[in-house]
Amino acid sequence: MRVIVNGKPRELPDGASVAEAVAAVTTAASGVAAAVNDEVVRRSAWAATELREADRVEVLTAVQGG
Repeated sequence: MRVIVNGKPRELPDGASVAEAVAAVTTAASGVAAAVNDEVVRRSAWAATELREADRVEVLTAVQGG
């Protein structure tokens, strides 16, 4: 299935979860947030939240700086 991850089309297997979409774009273990269709998904729900064709996923990584 095709979803939009951080503004770019990406092919994921049917039934892919938010956790799989996040893993496709980052290896960061902490400081990561995800939203699907403009709604934040709690990290504890990533594995259980199934994506659908044409969903828009935003993956944000916190960056320390000054």
